[in-house]
Amino acid sequence: MTSQRFCLRWNNHQSNLLSVFDQLLHDESFVDVTLAVDGRYLKAHKIVLSACSPYFQALFVGHPDRHPIVILKDIPYVDMRSLLDFMYRGEVSVDQDRLTTFLKVAESLRIKELVSNVKAERDTEGNSGGDQTERTSPTPERFPP
Repeated sequence: MTSQRFCLRWNNHQSNLLSVFDQLLHDESFVDVTLAVDGRYLKAHKIVLSACSPYFQALFVGHPDRHPIVILKDIPYVDMRSLLDFMYRGEVSVDQDRLTTFLKVAESLRIKELVSNVKAERDTEGNSGGDQTERTSPTPERFPP
């Protein structure tokens, strides 16, 4: 005789996780990385950054410090703050005059979903004779706590 198996489902599991991670960020609970941007500091969770960016994932896997400080040069604070909002909430509102800079920063940090949008935009520009220069990821400076 085989026993029956039951599938138990948490219907709003994904939205609950998003809400909890967003609250943890807001409360700065369990944060384990500090991003230094424009002389200001943003605390975050390595697991969220890694899930949203192969750039951050490679950085944290290659340097498994307990609570690293990652200095990101040439990245505006407002854009990094917005990128964190995007990574934690799955959406963000950006003013039109900041959009190009914001997307360039997202591309340099290889933020998933935003990078595919930038590439599609560049491909469209390329078909109309736009600039197709290759951008590189910023090299962060890291200092252990």
